[in-house]
This record gives sequence, structure tokens and C-alpha cells, in this order.
Amino acid sequence: MTTVAPLIEVRGLKKYFGSSDRPVRAVDDVSFAIQPGETLGLVGESGSGKSTIGRTVLRLVERTEGQVLYRGDDIGALSGERMRRLRSKLQIIFQDPYASLNPKMRISAILGEALSTHGLHKGAAARDKRIAELLETVGLRAEHASRFPHEFSGGQRQRIGVARALAVEPEFIVADEPLSALDVSIQSQVINLLADLRERLGLTMLFISHDLDVVEYLCDRVVVLYLGKVMEVATTDELFARPSHPYTQALLAASPKPDPTLATERIALKGDIPSPISPPSGCVFRTRCPHAIEACAQTVPPLDEISPGHYSACIRKELLSNIAA
Repeated sequence: MTTVAPLIEVRGLKKYFGSSDRPVRAVDDVSFAIQPGETLGLVGESGSGKSTIGRTVLRLVERTEGQVLYRGDDIGALSGERMRRLRSKLQIIFQDPYASLNPKMRISAILGEALSTHGLHKGAAARDKRIAELLETVGLRAEHASRFPHEFSGGQRQRIGVARALAVEPEFIVADEPLSALDVSIQSQVINLLADLRERLGLTMLFISHDLDVVEYLCDRVVVLYLGKVMEVATTDELFARPSHPYTQALLAASPKPDPTLATERIALKGDIPSPISPPSGCVFRTRCPHAIEACAQTVPPLDEISPGHYSACIRKELLSNIAA
């Protein structure tokens, strides 16, 4: 059986902000890989480091330590010119469609800017044709190109953000909570658009979200983050059917259920997520974990494989025995 090399590989990624003597540990030793054509979900509470990982992977912010590999090449080691050329392969859909589009530019200029920067059209006619194709790809019309962002709804603006990301024909897209600023009534439209584009274009995607229902629908595998560290990694089916880490179990138990008869017992977590300036010793989740013991304060739990493709970071292996079995 042939093993396919990852398109994106993150190794020991760290991103600290602030002073060196008292840093904010936004991302602290995170590793994962994304296969070509795969959608990897990144979930966790606010402050867990999801968006920072997305931006660091694309080198929109510089890493503190670690590596991000694209087709085996370390992105952080590339020169300015080589990185500029690579930008067309790595794109982002921003969280806020109201802030991410320049209000003074027509849609034709917003999309045309990406095409011109990377030399992807020859002449005005080819540029206009490509812009029309992009708008139609995301469910808008060619005549929308002459309008300004304020003439569109939030859902339509997010579609334009998707079109801008697709303009340069990328291989990899970071979707940074692309639904959180949208009304519930139009979120499903954008979800279905992303699912359709993934299938049609064979996109590889890092999908960042706090909405577990959307992650379950859209993603192939899931990475669960807490305070900048990975708690669990598994295929989507495995994670939702057999969550192993106490934090993952708490997240899933707190997720709203459309059918009340399927509701599970809530797992009450103590207090708030700690500050990344002074994270707890040992397991960073221990201060809120209902199963914490004294040893949890002494040992940083490794991310161990508890069943094929299913990894969990917890020293209390007896909690995982039903998974491994």
C-alpha cells in the first residue's frame, strides 16, 4: 500500500507573544499533518490557539519554534521572493467578511488584485472573464463584480472571500472560523459551498471552528486543542463516536443536540481556561479536569496512539481502556 506524503506537516510548532521572560504561550509544541485532499478540523474553546496556528502555518505571523512543511519544504526557511511565489498555493478565508474586504474597492478590483499580483491573467478581457468565473463558482453573478462590499449581505461577502481565496488556484486553504460572523440562517449555505468546492476542486483545507456539528459534517479528521496544546487527534467518525480525552468528552457533551432524546449528560468543567502567560504545570487541562490526580501536575502527557489513527494526551490510561479495547 502506497503511503502518500502530507501536503502540510506541522512539527513542534510554538508561537509565543510578548516578552521572553513572561511570554504568552499561544501555541505550545503542536504537531499534525494534512494529507492532499483532506479537510482537517481544528477545534477548542476561545483562547486555545486555533487562529494563531492557522496564521502561523501560512506565515502571516512568524513562528517562535518548530517547522511548517509544504510538500517537504520548510516554509519558515524560504526567502521573501520564494515565499511570495508560494502564496498562490496557500490561501486563507478570514473570519469576518465585514472587515476582510476593502470597502473602497469594487469586487472586480478585490478579485482582480489577487490575479494581477500573481500574474494569472493576460489582458483586461481575460481578467474580467476569470472574475466572472470566480463569482459564478461561489454562487454569485458576473454583474456583481461592479458592486462594492456594502451592497452585499454577510453571506454574500463571505462567498466573495471564498472567491478571492480561490482566485489564485491554491492547493491549501485555511478557513478561519468562516461562519462565526454569519447569521445561522445563511451558515448552511456557506457550509455547503465549502463542501462542494472541496469535492469539485480537490482542495486541502484546515477548517478552524468551535461549531462541532459543522466540523462533524465537513471534516475528515479532527485535532482538539486546549491552551495551545493538542489533547486528541482522530478521524471524525472515531472522535464523535468514542472521544477519549476528558476535554473532548466535555466539549461534545456541551454541544447542543437537535433531538433532546439524544442528549448526553453534561460534564461540568471547573472555572475558566487558564492564562497562556502562566499555564498549569504538567497537563494544562488538569485544573478543570474532573478526573485529575496529583500526578497530572507533575507530568506533561505525551500524545499516545490508543488505537489506529486515534491519539490522546492523558496519563490516566485507565480512562482510555474502553477505547483501546
